[in-house]
Amino acid sequence: MGVVSSKCDGVTGSLGVQHSESGQDNEKQPIIEKDAHKRRSSSRRHSSGETVDCPTCQGTGRIPRGQESKLVAVIPCNDQRLRPRHTKLYVAASVGVCFLVSTLVLFFLFPRSVILSPVAVASSFVYFTETDVQINITNVLNITNKNFAEVQTYNLTVQALNVDTVVGTVTVKNVTSVKPLSIKTYSFMIPVKLTDPGLSNFCRNPSFPVHILYLHLQMSLTVYYLAHYEQLSVDTYEYIDCGANTTIPHNIQHSPT
Repeated sequence: MGVVSSKCDGVTGSLGVQHSESGQDNEKQPIIEKDAHKRRSSSRRHSSGETVDCPTCQGTGRIPRGQESKLVAVIPCNDQRLRPRHTKLYVAASVGVCFLVSTLVLFFLFPRSVILSPVAVASSFVYFTETDVQINITNVLNITNKNFAEVQTYNLTVQALNVDTVVGTVTVKNVTSVKPLSIKTYSFMIPVKLTDPGLSNFCRNPSFPVHILYLHLQMSLTVYYLAHYEQLSVDTYEYIDCGANTTIPHNIQHSPT
């Protein structure tokens, strides 16, 4: 009995030693590999019709079909995808493009001046009546548009004064349109009526070699461009021959500044 037990003890001891050695070897093996192997084997056992490949597991895991849009992928903070390259370059390029576009918009849409300038007297026709003198004077204006947008002009008002007396007025509602970066010439006629006996006799008297009549013209014009209105005004002086039927076209005199 004692010998048998010793042999058994030896066998048992050897088996115990072997079991302990194998247990130590198993403890040294990583548990993750076993779990990964189990997951792979279990994933193969599942039916492919009920599940789809997990997009975040590179095909090693399975998720229920129809829940792809409900899952969120978590990546570490030091992942390179969270640090895109050339970020400063993209930001600088975006700022530069925005600055260039805004500069061009301001350059083309910034309001510039519209200049109203009288040019010349085209003609004048004198008519004598029993009590007064009627003169129809045709003047020429230049409207200069320095904008990159078209200009619409309205309400041209002209007053003709001799000394301090208004001798003629004219109003034109719709004048003309001026294209961008161009000059438009516009002609208008103003009727002048001389009812003062002294002026009437001066124009009628043939003993005077010349019958020069000086007129002061006050002109105003409304312009519309780039969604706003502006009021332009200019004063000028001109002379005509009130003793003849026609006056030769000539330049007019600008008002002194």
